[in-house]
Amino acid sequence: MTAALPAILVLEDGRTFRGEAFGAVGETVGEAVFSTGMTGYQETLTDPSYRGQVVVMTSPHVGNTGWNDEDDESARIWVAGYVVRDPSPRASSWRATGSLGDALAAQGIVGISGVDTRALTRHLRDRGAMRVGISSVETDPAALQARVGAAPGMVGAELCQDVTTPEPYVVEAVGERRLTVAALDLGIKAMTPHRMAQRGITTHVLPATATAEELLDCRPDGVFLSNGPGDPATADGPAAACAGVLGRGVPVFGICFGHQVLGRALGLSTYKLKFGHRGINQPVQDLRTGKVEVTAHNHGFAIEAPAAGFAGPFGGVEVSHVNLNDGVVEGLAAQGVPAFSVQYHPEAAAGPHDAAYLFDRFVDVMTVGVR
Repeated sequence: MTAALPAILVLEDGRTFRGEAFGAVGETVGEAVFSTGMTGYQETLTDPSYRGQVVVMTSPHVGNTGWNDEDDESARIWVAGYVVRDPSPRASSWRATGSLGDALAAQGIVGISGVDTRALTRHLRDRGAMRVGISSVETDPAALQARVGAAPGMVGAELCQDVTTPEPYVVEAVGERRLTVAALDLGIKAMTPHRMAQRGITTHVLPATATAEELLDCRPDGVFLSNGPGDPATADGPAAACAGVLGRGVPVFGICFGHQVLGRALGLSTYKLKFGHRGINQPVQDLRTGKVEVTAHNHGFAIEAPAAGFAGPFGGVEVSHVNLNDGVVEGLAAQGVPAFSVQYHPEAAAGPHDAAYLFDRFVDVMTVGVR
């Protein structure tokens, strides 16, 4: 057996971990974040929202179901790097077409294994998300740390243009078409238009640069604002497009980054969380029903909104959902216009599916105005 190649991981504050190369050999720099999901690593890796981020898996054993041709959420792996403790030496799923390590290597994703991910996660939880480097070609931690320190951070990062579709495309409804939706692709996952297609919705997916006029040219019954990467404070164009749609009274539904874009269109600001919410086990409460949902998240920024609600340029807005771990605003519902949003993923391809009803709520808003 060939000996594994040594690798190092160095955080911007100098904390260093040693391990073995996993995936591609080379060097990468990004924002270190941790994901608490025990399943769904393929969906995580192919989620465009992770653009520019080095993902640390808190689950110690990763890769046992290998890689397949069906579960990708986009056309490629988007993470900047990948950190695991114990990668599975073999794939044991009948759906697997290869191994996780081979998929990372084939797409040039530099990773590291054999790392004490518990200690690394605790460090990020205590100190906050920060820049990090992984290298299997550099042996000097100080040299790597210098390059990490010179890399751009996530605050001010405009990344939607990196992940959006270059050209519009259409996902047809399954069966009879009931409704038409124009989706602003800020980093959309494939499962989202699929969930809408299951409800008889034909979705026109447009680039992140689309204007309100271009969205409305699709003659939509509603507009969807997708998830995506980067700092929502940079999303001036999408926020303006959203405001233009709201001004025409067309229903809007936003998720994750799209939730933050809607918040900006409603007059709110955003801020960076200490270490964000990432994984598939985040508890969120719907304040209007009292129901608690277990939800899938991937975001490092949040909306700044008063708990008692506020008046924006389109009328009153209420906070509809909150995170039960830290009280962060997780949902908005506008009163003066037909618009609502959540900061998590109702499509949740790898589960859980507690929030799938939100697509039905979107249908209700588009058909009978109930939200």
